[in-house]
Amino acid sequence: MTTFDKDAKTLDMPWPFTGRQAELELVRGSFAAGRHGIVITGPAGCGKTRLMSEAARGTDCARVAGTPGTRRIRFAAFAHLVPETASLHEALQHLSGVRLLLVDDAHLLDDASAALVHQLAVHGRSRLLVVTADGASAPGAVTRLWTGELLPRLALEPLPREETARLLGRGTGGGDLEPLTVNRLHRLCQGDLRLLRDLVGAVRERGLLTPVPGPDADPDERAWRGPLPLTPTVRERTAHLLEDARPAERETLERLAFAEPLPLDLNELDLTCVEHLEAAALVRVDDRGAVRIAHPLHGPVLRAAAGRLRARRLSRTPDQCGPALDAERAALARRIERADVRAFAAPVGEWLVAQGAPVPAGYAAVRARFARLRGELREAAAWAREGLRDGGDDASCRLELALATAQSGDPTAAHQILGGRPDGGGAATRPTAVRGAAEGAAGAITADAYDAVRHGVPERAAGRLTGVFAAHADALGRGDGPALDRVAEELAERGFLLYAAEAHAQAVRAHRDPRAARTARTRAVALARRCQGARTPALSGLVLGELTARQRQIVTLAATGLSNRQIAEKLTLSVRTVGNHLYGAYARLGAGDRGALPWLVELPDTQPA
Repeated sequence: MTTFDKDAKTLDMPWPFTGRQAELELVRGSFAAGRHGIVITGPAGCGKTRLMSEAARGTDCARVAGTPGTRRIRFAAFAHLVPETASLHEALQHLSGVRLLLVDDAHLLDDASAALVHQLAVHGRSRLLVVTADGASAPGAVTRLWTGELLPRLALEPLPREETARLLGRGTGGGDLEPLTVNRLHRLCQGDLRLLRDLVGAVRERGLLTPVPGPDADPDERAWRGPLPLTPTVRERTAHLLEDARPAERETLERLAFAEPLPLDLNELDLTCVEHLEAAALVRVDDRGAVRIAHPLHGPVLRAAAGRLRARRLSRTPDQCGPALDAERAALARRIERADVRAFAAPVGEWLVAQGAPVPAGYAAVRARFARLRGELREAAAWAREGLRDGGDDASCRLELALATAQSGDPTAAHQILGGRPDGGGAATRPTAVRGAAEGAAGAITADAYDAVRHGVPERAAGRLTGVFAAHADALGRGDGPALDRVAEELAERGFLLYAAEAHAQAVRAHRDPRAARTARTRAVALARRCQGARTPALSGLVLGELTARQRQIVTLAATGLSNRQIAEKLTLSVRTVGNHLYGAYARLGAGDRGALPWLVELPDTQPA
């Protein structure tokens, strides 16, 4: 019989490495010639170990790891490299031939192993790639690696929603996940990629991924509706709720869990328990005295773990959420009227979708419009389908579905969604059928007027727009590139990412300064990439000058504030070579100086030595 010794942290890695390119190049650069390495920190499950493995792929390295059960055993992590009886000096001698050492879970190292890693960093005999978890109690010798400025630290952030969607699209198999399911998974996992893999595997294996409901849905997309599966990883992440909580606190948490998506009033709960739970960061109390469970995963876990009778007694039904849903719809509509579509919490609608309950068409249309105005086109289409899924033919939902489809580059499908009516095609490709203030401030903007601006004919909008939309029309009419860039920045600040991308794209053609045009192009492309496949006339023809791998590496370091000489020392290059690479990158990015680089490139949260 053949057996395999498998590392539990790398056993289940069926998905491609996604969304960490800048961090990957920074880590690889940290153990180039002349560098001593780097420390990677971050919350549990955010991909630290995977990043380390990818960075070291193909290199000659040794690997050690801390484990909870061996913290009292001397040199336990180095047992395969160093005799337990060796002195610290002798251990350093044993490792003299190791050029690259990977240290995983450094917060779990025994004291002798931690001291050895620290001495390796002090003497610089080996390049070190050290991974440790945020919030964990680590040996002082480990924390001194970065606080003592022996090694730079890369603080790894949770994978953002856009990269989570890309990862899920490439890694789940058996079809893509629709946007509302992606949002639910991202909300539950909060960037914990191990938990994400576990949940996706569970819902797939248990047959919980079903075809997307609603008309005109992509037959290859799948949706997850219904309760949360209590997988081993879910139980591990929530053991402090399911096993360790005291009875009174567990009772309070369950009451809060079954009250979701609505909060409970502080007066309805045991105040002492709430104080303890708030101190433990398990609940949040807002300024009005409303109490909610703090982590999005905890409520679903507590509901799934409750007995059937208890769940039946405490569960909130969709019809009980009616007033709150109406209030949420009104709040979203007011934000649209005020031309402010920045991210806004709307948990009641999300709860209905997660439960698989019908979503009223009126709410779904407003939610779809809000998402579309933010440039979240796939999400907008998903909300519109929710409003149409039970056989209804709500005109507003159908129009929103057509608009999102058209702006994704398929006007023919949009025309078919509207039933092929003569006016329908126009509504899909140019949203003239939208009435009132669907696109912005009430009474201040009509959709067909602003659509004319977006299509490059601002004279058709003369006198019909106000605020930032009027400023957009005016700047375009005058061919004023800098003014269009300023308009784009205000649109982006208000949450209109697609409109901002279009304004920057128009500025590209209006700028007389080639460098300003390149900057506008870079910004337009960066915003358009966040708009879920948007393809509109204003964005056509945009091509961003790509950086070489070395240019990306140098630009990333320059954007953190390092001088040319510091970069040269880090990468063992000449100062002139660094300057030449930066000059070429400036030309491609349209950057005038270093001050523009943090805006133009996506930076990891680093603390360079």
